[in-house]
Amino acid sequence: MPTPARRLPPLTALDTALQRVGDRWSFLLVDALLGGPRRFGELLAELGGLAPNILSNRLKHLEAHGVVTAQTYSRRPHRVAYALTASGADLAGVLRLLAQWGAESGGPSAAPLHHLTCGTAVEARWWCPTCARVVDDGEAPQLDYV
Repeated sequence: MPTPARRLPPLTALDTALQRVGDRWSFLLVDALLGGPRRFGELLAELGGLAPNILSNRLKHLEAHGVVTAQTYSRRPHRVAYALTASGADLAGVLRLLAQWGAESGGPSAAPLHHLTCGTAVEARWWCPTCARVVDDGEAPQLDYV
């Protein structure tokens, strides 16, 4: 007797985000592109330890999901520079939050983000523009994805 098909729960906002970006190299690649367009060789050098085939696969995946765009700068031979789309640039805040979390976990070279003007370590907070106030962790159950 065949097993009945299981219904998968609907995708959450986090599921959707992880499908679009979803692995270590993708986050590091987006971080490298936050500084502006880069060529394949530049990305390979900046992301030491990443194999060329993995970089190529990650770039194709991110391009297919609208995070990265390839801009041709030479037709013969065909060469492109990779840049973040507006959607990809929106990941800057997410990466900063992850970096802060990593710094707080005390990794070997983890340093918190600092404000360049005064040198103080910065803190990420959720802000409600309607209430014009910081939403603290105690209110987390009241937060919802829309």
